[in-house]
Amino acid sequence: MFSRFSPASKHVLRVAEQECRNLNHYYVGVEHLLLALLEQHDSAIEARLSHSGIAVSQVQAELRRRVGSPDERLWDGILVTPRVRQIVRLAEEASGQGLVEPVHLFDAICAEGRSVAADIVSQAAVAR
Repeated sequence: MFSRFSPASKHVLRVAEQECRNLNHYYVGVEHLLLALLEQHDSAIEARLSHSGIAVSQVQAELRRRVGSPDERLWDGILVTPRVRQIVRLAEEASGQGLVEPVHLFDAICAEGRSVAADIVSQAAVAR
């Protein structure tokens, strides 16, 4: 599923998985993915946010608020949600024949538009 990911995008996935583990979630969701993307300080993503007048810290704070505190769960593995699979497909399409870069993942989150993460970015753009 992630064979066309660039090293930077693979790193984002590892960070998203760690976000998931930190929150004791058993799934990697779009919110974990967006938190990971924002933590990487990718210049293309930061440029998109800046162009829309969105502060990275504002999006991170709202994501953390919406994701909530760590759950008290025991689980044996981490699942990838269907919505994240859709985001990956959109990112692969956007990358054409090239590698999927972090900015493709960010654009796919925004284009898919139905996740909490996309809603937060959209609301931040409107609030500026």
